[in-house]
Formats: sequence, structure tokens, C-alpha cells
Amino acid sequence: EVVRLSLPEDQRVTVTTITVGLSTVLTCSIRGALRPPIIWKRNGVVLNFLSLEDINDFGEDDSLYITKVTTIHMGNYTCHAYGYEELYQTHILQVNVPPVIRVYPETQAQEPGMSASLKCHAEGIPNPQITWLKNGIDIMPKLSKQLSLLANGSELHISSVRYEDTGAYTCIAKNEVGVDEDISSLFIEDSARKTLANILWREEGLSVGNMFYVFSDDGITVLQPNECEIRRHIRPEERIFTSYEEICPRVEGEDTQSCFWASAVNVRDKYIYVTQPKQNRVTIIDVQTQKAIQSLDVDPLPTKLHYDKSHDQVWLLSWGDMRQSSPTLQVIPEASTGEDPRVIHTPFEGVDDFFIPPTNLIINHVRFGFIFNQSKHAVHKIDLETVTHIKTINFKAYSCVPQAMAYTHLGGYYFVECRRNPSAAASLQLIIDSVTDTVIGPNGDVSGTPHVSPDGRYLVSADEGSGRIRVQALTVRGEIKLIYGLKTNMHISDLTFQPSFTEGNQYYIYATSHLQRDVLFVELSTGRMNVLKNLKDPITSKDWPWSSYNRIMKDSGLFGQYLITPAKDSLFVINGRQNTLRCEVSGIRRGNTVVWVGEV
Repeated sequence: EVVRLSLPEDQRVTVTTITVGLSTVLTCSIRGALRPPIIWKRNGVVLNFLSLEDINDFGEDDSLYITKVTTIHMGNYTCHAYGYEELYQTHILQVNVPPVIRVYPETQAQEPGMSASLKCHAEGIPNPQITWLKNGIDIMPKLSKQLSLLANGSELHISSVRYEDTGAYTCIAKNEVGVDEDISSLFIEDSARKTLANILWREEGLSVGNMFYVFSDDGITVLQPNECEIRRHIRPEERIFTSYEEICPRVEGEDTQSCFWASAVNVRDKYIYVTQPKQNRVTIIDVQTQKAIQSLDVDPLPTKLHYDKSHDQVWLLSWGDMRQSSPTLQVIPEASTGEDPRVIHTPFEGVDDFFIPPTNLIINHVRFGFIFNQSKHAVHKIDLETVTHIKTINFKAYSCVPQAMAYTHLGGYYFVECRRNPSAAASLQLIIDSVTDTVIGPNGDVSGTPHVSPDGRYLVSADEGSGRIRVQALTVRGEIKLIYGLKTNMHISDLTFQPSFTEGNQYYIYATSHLQRDVLFVELSTGRMNVLKNLKDPITSKDWPWSSYNRIMKDSGLFGQYLITPAKDSLFVINGRQNTLRCEVSGIRRGNTVVWVGEV
């Protein structure tokens, strides 16, 4: 008998839209007598025989069941009858996400005549619409020169406040699948009462927040960027509270007592963990008291830290020696309790680097990380909670040795930068689909280090050799689309995203150079470039052996408008709202380890 298969013309491509958290069924419309079994693929990878935890069933009628949809499942699924690949149906899965918002500040006091800003950051798919109420009443009719909405409603600005502006301002974000709201309170008070309020607030610790902590040769500088004011300087000879050791002990044969730092992380705005490679230890700073409270002995030459928020643990890579011949990966659990910290050794050997995806408003739990060895053609997926190896993803077919990684939850893609092959012109990037843990191929002809925006919507790749920057967008259908490329003469060291002050759900990027003094600024939505000139020479790579980021660029979080970047002997503060230089703080040598501490 002859197999005759058919697929109605209007069914060749179907679009299914589902809200995150629900289950969905994709049904294959290929019909016919003696139809062979249906084969399902995602991004060209066959799903039927993979053990996948969320795509866990193929129904009686060969449908595909996804039990709990998340944003990683968006994308293209195809089905065909076994042996008849030329007749296939494409299902495009779109995933909607209800809005999630944060407001800033939760409360503020201003004097009459001053200006006030209330900010509301909303994420969701589709992009939420933002509206504001004051004491429960819509403020839209009241908009004027004095009261204006900026960046699609994500900022409410009052140019000259009056007593009657006191109130509870509610930000409401809405899209077709949900709504979220939060309140930002504004009090208008004369200076005497405001001072009193501020004193009471200070007692409650409000004044220790919104600071950069800069770790340099001369200790720790706590900098308030708005006023460019050094709020505290912790000197090398200050003592650690519990052990009474000096923060930076004098090294024999050196005439000045100086500090040597590599990496630091913010733990829930309560503590900062920082590595001291020469002392083989991690020191913990208490944000509330702005003091070093204790130190932890770790494996020799601790160089990289990452705070894994989902499991409240700090991951720590030690090199063993400057040749990185005996690296170890350690974990400090219950990092935010700050009491009695301990170090756990992981069972992994020969780890040169590791990658743990960041969390954001929509994705607040991360289960997996990756470790890699810079001479092997593979990455190893690990379970962050149980600290165990899950599987190895091999890159031999692409002769790729991993150098850096990035992740977006939109479609669930990992981007892997491969080490530059001496014979090749540029370093390739590979894409891993996290649903199937399979390499789906190179990222077109994009090369360089991948950087993903905080909301997962943009991938910016900077090729250090050629100075080329490529900007790609991740669509709500899980597609990766090249928007534009930029040619620069900058050998990019570090790059960060600054939320836009004029458009909602948009970013600027700020990038530093390994060699040059300039800082590059790009408006992501248009590709418009600008350069901040003459920010003095960067720290040399020789003076910064710990990473390729010899000149970092540090932003100040979701609502911050200041960025910081070090030169050899000073620090520059950039006003990201005006794209101008705010100030230079001199006398800070090698301040290339920086942490931002937000509201405390």
C-alpha cells in the first residue's frame, strides 16, 4: 500500500500564544493513511528521544505536550512523518508574561521648589503600558510642564514641588495577560522638618545605600556618585573585626603597605565579598557599618567570585598559582547570613572558568551553571543546588574551545565565545539551546564576546581584535535577528547596559577599551554612537593579571544614572543620563574592582 500524506495549506505555519506557567499541546496536522510516526524538532534538533523534563510527553495522536511553559520554550517547533521530511508543519510558540514592576524610591522627602522623580520599571511580554495614579486618581489629566511623564511613563517628573504634591503615587503596569502595581510615596516638607526626617532615616541606615565601593591599592573607597563625595576610606592598616588582622597586611620587601584585590560581589546589599589573591582569602565587608567584619581562608590565588542569588551562595574560583596549573572551584553557602561562613570544595577538576546566568525581574531562579577548561572543546553543565555535574556539551565538531558565555531566557539560548584560533580572522560564537542542551550551530558570522541586556532582549557582541560590535535582538518568537553592526577602532575591554531615560524598555551601552582612553557610548535602539574623550590611560594588562577586563565599566543598577570606570591612578564617574563626565576622583590606584550597593 502507498503512504499518502497531506497537510492543509492554511496549517503549514501555525502560531500558538500561551501565558507563562500554563501547559500547551502542539498538534501535528499531517494526515494520511498508513502515516508513519511523527517526529518533532525544535531548532532542528529531534525532541522525541531526548529526556527532557518539561517537554515530557508525546500524546496518542503524536502531539507535543509542554507541561509548564516558560520563556525558554518560545521558538519554532516542526513536525513531519518519519521518512517524509519534505512535508512538515511549523509551530511558532509565543510566550506571554504578565508584568512585573519595581518602583524607586519607595519613599522620599523634598522641600518646596525642588524637583522630584518617581521611577517605575516594568517588564513583561508584550511590553506593558504604564499609568500613574495619585492617591487613587489618574494623573493623566493633570499632566503639564510641571508634571510630566518620561520614557513611556517609566518616570514621573515634578519640576517644582508644592505642598499639595505630597501623596501616594501608584504605578500600574498592564499588558494583555496581567497587571502589577506598586506605590512610591512623596512628602513635601520644609527644611527643618526634612532635616529631622533625614536624621531619623539615617539612624535607620538609609544613608549607607546608593554607593560605589572601590577596591584599590590604597584600601576601600566608598563613593557617593551624585555628589562625587568620598563617604568613607577604609585604609590598608584598618583591622578586620573578628580576627583583628590588618585588612591588607604589609608584605615583606615592600616599602608601602598596599592592597591587592581581584574580584568582589554584592550579597543582597548586606555584605560585600572580595578576594585578596596574595593573602589567599576572601574578606567580608558589612555594608551597614562599612567595616571589614571577617575573612575566610580559601584555596591559593582566589581570582573570581559570583553571587548565585537563587541559592544564596558565593562561587569562588582559585587559580592555585599564576600559571593556573591547579585551579579549584569552591562555594560559600548561606552567604547573606554573614554568620560563620564556611567554604565547600566542589568535586570539579581543572576548572579554568565558570558561568552562572544572572537573574532578572522575570527570571528569579537559575538552576544551572557551566564550567569550562580553556583547553577542552566542551562545557560542563552543573546543578547549582546539588553542586553536581549533569552533562557535557561537546564542541569538537566546531573545534571550539570556550572562552566566555552569555544567556538569554527569551528562547533559552546560551552564546559561547570560542577562543580565537591563530589561523582564523575572528573568534566564532556558538549557540546552545537550553531546552535540548544541544549546539544548534554558529551565531551567523558574529564574533567576539557576548553581552546580553538585563531583560534578555539584546545581544551585543564585541570583537576585541577588529573593534566590531554587532547588535542582535531576541524577538518574542524566540528568533535571533541581527539589527546592525558598528565599526569602531576600540579594542573593547568591558561593556555594560544603562537603562534609557527617554524610551521605555531600551538601553544605552557604555564600553571601555583595553588600550585607549576613550569611552564609547551607543544608543541601542538606533545605533547612534558617541565618545567620551580623554579619560586617561587604563590600567595595563600587566598590572591586571586576573582577567581580560583591565578597565571595567560598572553601572549603578536598574534605577541608577551613574557609571564608574578606573584609570591607572584615578576614577571617573560618568553621568549616564546626560552622557557626560561627572567627575574624576584622583589618588585611587588600580581601582578595578568595584561593587554597587543600592538601597539598604
